[in-house]
Amino acid sequence: MTLDALPPHQGGAEQLARLLAQALLAGHWQPGDVFPRELDIGKHFAVSRNQVRNALTSLTAAGLLERTAGRGTLVREVGDWHLLDPLMSEWMTGLVNLDPQLVRAIYAFRFSAEPVVAGLAAQAAQTEDIERLESAYAGMKSSAGSVEARAEHAEYDVAFHDATYRASHNLVWRQMGYLLRPSIMALIHRSQHRTDTLDDSLARHRQVLDAIRSHDASAAETAAREVLRRTAIDLGIVS
Repeated sequence: MTLDALPPHQGGAEQLARLLAQALLAGHWQPGDVFPRELDIGKHFAVSRNQVRNALTSLTAAGLLERTAGRGTLVREVGDWHLLDPLMSEWMTGLVNLDPQLVRAIYAFRFSAEPVVAGLAAQAAQTEDIERLESAYAGMKSSAGSVEARAEHAEYDVAFHDATYRASHNLVWRQMGYLLRPSIMALIHRSQHRTDTLDDSLARHRQVLDAIRSHDASAAETAAREVLRRTAIDLGIVS
């Protein structure tokens, strides 16, 4: 990919880092590709070399790039990316066209982790946690029938998953839910193209809600796994 395919840049090094990171996260450059030189980036965006160097330093610190004397700057393997770095979470915010390899990796983690989180939520949920889940589910239900409300529905869907992580009352899982929020949003946007999928999703989310409300950890784990199963099958994570 050339720099010409990127949107215009405005701002300082942080904004430039975000623009370049989002292009990498969307798969515009693949692992092993040679990344554009500092000089070329500076000339293309009409910014100082110092600004470019600072932006590339952020991308390197996040594990996206490897800068080696004599070889230039290379895109690192996805497995080397620091996906739980808060900067990565910030760069993913608002990005719905994540690289397919990255989508699969994140979803595989969620498919393993979220049933555990739902089980913990069923054991630890308090009244306010149940109310947050009920409110998010009600929003999903009210917005599911309208194509125009897809963005609103996605927000409620993310809120439901966020409320589940929060209801676990486990500090580490709570922070994990926060860091995963942008990728969860991107994945939800990808799966909203069919009304029957939304109807099925609503029924499965309701089962998670009922299980957590009943403090049934085993049922909550099973229900949470079923929420994720259809997309997991589509991505080849399970058969």
